[in-house]
Amino acid sequence: MTDGHSDNPANAIPAVSSDSSAAPVPADVRPSANHHADPPAHELKEQDSIGRLMPRPTYMEHLADSRDAMFHLNRRDSSELERYFHGPRDMDKHSKWPIFMRMHGSVMPKMILPLLCVAAWSTLITCLSHYFHALGINNILLTVLGFVVGLALSFRSSTAYERWADGRKYWAQLIQTSRNLARTIWVNTGEREGEEGKVDLLRKLTAMNLILAFAVALKHKLRFEPDIAYEDLAGLVGHMDTFARDAHDHERLHPKTKSFWKSTGEYLGVSFAESNPRKMVKRSKKPLGHLPLEILNHLSAYIDSCVKNGTLTSGLHQSQAITMMSTLNEVLTGTERVLDTPLPTAYTIAIAQIAWIYVIVLPFQLHPVLNWVTIPASIVAAYIILGLATIGSEIENPFGQDVNDLPLDTYCRQIALELDIMTSTPAPKVDDFMSRPDNLVLFPLSQSGYPEWKSRSVEDIRAALKAKIVANPAPAPSDASTVVENVSFKASKDSV
Repeated sequence: MTDGHSDNPANAIPAVSSDSSAAPVPADVRPSANHHADPPAHELKEQDSIGRLMPRPTYMEHLADSRDAMFHLNRRDSSELERYFHGPRDMDKHSKWPIFMRMHGSVMPKMILPLLCVAAWSTLITCLSHYFHALGINNILLTVLGFVVGLALSFRSSTAYERWADGRKYWAQLIQTSRNLARTIWVNTGEREGEEGKVDLLRKLTAMNLILAFAVALKHKLRFEPDIAYEDLAGLVGHMDTFARDAHDHERLHPKTKSFWKSTGEYLGVSFAESNPRKMVKRSKKPLGHLPLEILNHLSAYIDSCVKNGTLTSGLHQSQAITMMSTLNEVLTGTERVLDTPLPTAYTIAIAQIAWIYVIVLPFQLHPVLNWVTIPASIVAAYIILGLATIGSEIENPFGQDVNDLPLDTYCRQIALELDIMTSTPAPKVDDFMSRPDNLVLFPLSQSGYPEWKSRSVEDIRAALKAKIVANPAPAPSDASTVVENVSFKASKDSV
């Protein structure tokens, strides 16, 4: 991807469209071409996805680097400390610290200012009560308010976790459906002979890219990132005529640098410093459309073309493909429901007010009993109460950039890797893997391969299958072969 400021007309790649008059794709929507000299021909292996010739030794390294840059663009230049407290959490990392000592995933940074306020307040009440006039109140209020706060926090936590779990279920359904649809396209969709077969293969690869593009586009939509020129998305859908491409604005990809105070305020969870996540959507000067839905339309058109040209003839597979397209649409609708239906504002405000009232009143009730210990006791109680409320607020939107949000980048990377594995070889043919000599059809009882068992009678095979029940479940290889051979010989002798 270019930096969004290139004026080189050579970088403007025409869109692939049936309309010959379609406008060219902006330079920063498509990956830029390589301007370095090509290596000698004997060092070339193949071209990468944007037409650059890669040297043989570095080709796989380039793919790995490109994949890492594609899905970690936003975290590439950040410091280790920022990545530690900024999410979503990296699922591949493992910490050996005890759970209660871990900071990665904790809401402690957002609790610093509230705890300082509680410490100052409890210190003030304690000093006034100790040096001037006792301000203690009856502990019955602690009991009543504690019961109400417990109910409020339980309701807040359960509803927030339910939304978080729903988001994870929808993305699990997306991964499952992507696998099934990709298998239907790659294995069950045929390829014609000659030049038409090449066209079918390229169309299948394009359809596989659209499956990945749907997941990536959904991730960006759920994070209110309306552009199309993101590094993990431009190469997949930059060739299609979509509203998002027409509304492309490189300024959205290069936002203004945040001031120190604003960054610090966001880090500490100050509401006044937090920006509206929908501001890029609201500021768009052109219709943004609905990119995931438009991708589904293009996928549906591909399935329809396969039915028409006879490459997808099975009615069962046609029905499965259409059903899986509907499932992807259900995932899209479900994730939008989770995103756009938070806990009603009245509940959110009331729960926050109840929690803070309890924390503010707490020093008045603790001082008559604990005296100076009221200060640390109030801080500990505030950490527990306000911490649970903060966790509920953080996971209420599971698709954002908080540490405890769902790792959508990891899910998209998983889909991309699985699609690459699937397309790395042609669709398997039964004869190629069934009839191999190393196909041990009766493993572990027999080390004989498929050809040897094929030369025997059906009675021998069934006798051997029966022997798997009565024989040792895990015998040595030589013993297993002896058992099966003896049983097979006895069966054939009895039949004679």
